[in-house]
Amino acid sequence: MGKLIADKYAEWKQKCEARFQKLKANEEELNRIFIDIYGLQDELTPEVEDKDVTVRRADLTREIKSLISYAVGCWFGRYSLDVKGLAYAGGEWDASKYKTIIPDPDNVIPICDDAYFEDDLTARVIEFVRVVYGDDTLEENLKYIADALGGKGSPREVLRNYLLTGFFADHCKIYQKRPIYWLFSSGKKHGFKALVYMHRWQKTTVATVRTDYVHELQERYRTQLSLLDEQLQSASASEHVKLKKRQEKLEIQLAEINAYEEKVHHIADMMIDIDLDDGVKVNYEKFADILEKIK
Repeated sequence: MGKLIADKYAEWKQKCEARFQKLKANEEELNRIFIDIYGLQDELTPEVEDKDVTVRRADLTREIKSLISYAVGCWFGRYSLDVKGLAYAGGEWDASKYKTIIPDPDNVIPICDDAYFEDDLTARVIEFVRVVYGDDTLEENLKYIADALGGKGSPREVLRNYLLTGFFADHCKIYQKRPIYWLFSSGKKHGFKALVYMHRWQKTTVATVRTDYVHELQERYRTQLSLLDEQLQSASASEHVKLKKRQEKLEIQLAEINAYEEKVHHIADMMIDIDLDDGVKVNYEKFADILEKIK
């Protein structure tokens, strides 16, 4: 029998609430002691407002986003379902740490607005949920995740949209504008996006992004446009409007990724490596022309 994320969250919420109330009671008791010692009963009260308690209550949206972040970390090898704590943050790679989920072999995970790659980030997160919580609860768990994230569409569409437009911004906030997952991005039209894990960076990483992902997606856009040309010739009036809109979007995305490919090509030829000791800011700046700007 599969497990429900809703049940796990309920357990976590209960633990957080108990911890919150215990700390609040402790802080109020300390206040009472100091008030009594210094005779400040007429000036101060021992009560502590919830917002001033130094531990957080559970928050569903925040916890679901954390779960997604952990899933991403598992696919990059930063975390493992088979060992506690950090599994890899630089140094020598130990493949024996990964049995339940095997990290992405080339350290590049594309993020697309449609299923152009069978192993894109959306598919990876869904597979994580399936592996951890079970097949028979997959759809219920995806709906729970989507409801927590908010947004329109099916659970998979909501998840895909969050990964495409929201995940990296949240990641940058958590890591205080020093992201460890770097986002290759062609621009606002989402022609191309892919994540890499900086601790697994190699001087050939940009070349891998270009040859195995940018070129592949360019070809898939061209194939889709060819199919749309054929469909438009026999489409009904209502279908024609829908197909034409799709065609225009793909043409814009293809133009964006074509321009992006030139930038990626230039930097790939330079074979730039990074030094983790220099920190995120210095290293990220080396690839500023092809990575998402950190806001």
